[in-house]
Amino acid sequence: EWLSAKTGHFYRLPTEAEWEYAARAGTQTAYFWGDDASKVDEYCWWAENSEGKYQKVGKKKPNPWGLHDILGNVMEWTLDQYTPTAYASAAPKNPWTKATKPYPHVARGGAWDDDSADKLRVANRRFSDPDWKIQDPQFPKSIWYHTDAQFLGFRVVRPLEIPSAEEMQKYWNSGVEKE
Repeated sequence: EWLSAKTGHFYRLPTEAEWEYAARAGTQTAYFWGDDASKVDEYCWWAENSEGKYQKVGKKKPNPWGLHDILGNVMEWTLDQYTPTAYASAAPKNPWTKATKPYPHVARGGAWDDDSADKLRVANRRFSDPDWKIQDPQFPKSIWYHTDAQFLGFRVVRPLEIPSAEEMQKYWNSGVEKE
């Protein structure tokens, strides 16, 4: 919302489906480079090569669409509420599981602290937890200050079709942000 106001262009988080579409970059394999987990070091920062922290973006090979660090480094927020069955049924072109409660929400892509290449697969999903901001020094706690989630980041999208002002507000504020 702040970036949109600052630039005059509409930006938001991707839906989980949009995030996966971008991460896959036209592929259908476990990783966008194929199914061979032994190549993970070429594309991802994870527990085996990250030196215990996130790294500067762009030092690893990108996916086929030129997106760097979409797997590994930091997990990325999506707009979606986490539900275990989100992909179980036939879904519309761009499903969005709108939030109905503060937790859990979906983060995708794996992170620098993941100790298994399996956690870096494109299809891997992780859900948020209140513990991610347990040390937040603000009172009341911030809805965005995740002091205990240094493995978490975000990527924004700028859709081709600009929604109405009312729709923009629905993307930016689900109404369940406060605990």
